[in-house]
Amino acid sequence: MTTPTVVLIAAVAAIGGYLVAGVLIPYLNSRHDRRQSRDSGLTMSQVLDLIVLAAHSGIAVVDQFHDVVLFNPRAQELGLVRGRSLDDRAWKAATRVLETGENVEVDLTVLDARGRAGIAVKGTAQLLSREDRRFVVLFADDDSEQVRMEATRRDFVANVSHELKTPVGAISLLAEALLQSRDDPASVQRFGERMLDESTRLGNMVSELIALSRLQGAEKLPDLDVVDVDSVVKQALARSEMKAEVAGITVTVDRPSGLEVLGDQTLLVTALSNLVENAIAYSPKGSPVSVTRSLRHDENSLTSMVALSVTDRGIGIAKEDQERVFERFFRVDKARSRATGGTGLGLAIAKHVAANHNGRIELWSKPGTGSTFTLLVPAHIEDDGEPS
Repeated sequence: MTTPTVVLIAAVAAIGGYLVAGVLIPYLNSRHDRRQSRDSGLTMSQVLDLIVLAAHSGIAVVDQFHDVVLFNPRAQELGLVRGRSLDDRAWKAATRVLETGENVEVDLTVLDARGRAGIAVKGTAQLLSREDRRFVVLFADDDSEQVRMEATRRDFVANVSHELKTPVGAISLLAEALLQSRDDPASVQRFGERMLDESTRLGNMVSELIALSRLQGAEKLPDLDVVDVDSVVKQALARSEMKAEVAGITVTVDRPSGLEVLGDQTLLVTALSNLVENAIAYSPKGSPVSVTRSLRHDENSLTSMVALSVTDRGIGIAKEDQERVFERFFRVDKARSRATGGTGLGLAIAKHVAANHNGRIELWSKPGTGSTFTLLVPAHIEDDGEPS
């Protein structure tokens, strides 16, 4: 047997032993399971090779001469191995492991053509065996979701801090002005009303943050009630009536549909009223906002969906912003939204309500023309098989 073959077999056996220590070895050592393995026609080397090939992590074994003696397809997918060469960053980590014998972590993030992070890859290098220090095994995992969540958390903390500081700072300044104007009834009235507005906005923001936190931590709703869609529309419009009047917006609605869904009526009313209030906030005075309901057949889930659409003739949303409008605190027009008392959380709440009802929200928009937000929720099916 040639030396490269011996090295390869030793590497496969060693890495397999590392991966399944405490699981595969006891299995193979038992007489009964050895017989099963023999009957199946698989050798130990083949079993270990299959484990490495099927591993979710990228795995590569490199020797002291920079030769890659073993790797799986996942290692190539994550960029740990390109062709038959180890990534330079991974080799530097492997060299350090060979010198010190200590485990080394390495960032193997793949960059796109513009130098931006494509796939966030986290790698670890360590000796394949303490007894034979000629080989280093490297593991690579796609860490993109964790990186995205961490970035979202940082953004959320920064945004919450900024958004809460605005009304708190305003209340503080207004309180000072109020104290200095105690002998001027008109000024007291004016500053007092503005303090009330800011405190109301602050209270709404805290309430919506709590609601959003609960929705994000919740799974799909376990106990669903039959909800009348027409009742949801009626209550949502009642909630938004005052804002529409103040903004000079006319909200129109189509005829009752008799449709029903399974869900939580309070949450659905909140989601729809948020969509309506968002349309009001971004529409010019005197323009119309319409609410319609319909039944759709969803080809993706092969189910019937109730569609609640809110259409405005407002400023519209640019293509690059359409994916971001459901993010917490994201505003297409920051000055306009704050002027209307918006918290920047309404669309995020609506999106999570839809998700918790096994539904979704669709968006069509064109700058200068307007937008249509559609809340889609599975329809309630009667016993006769027809949606109600």
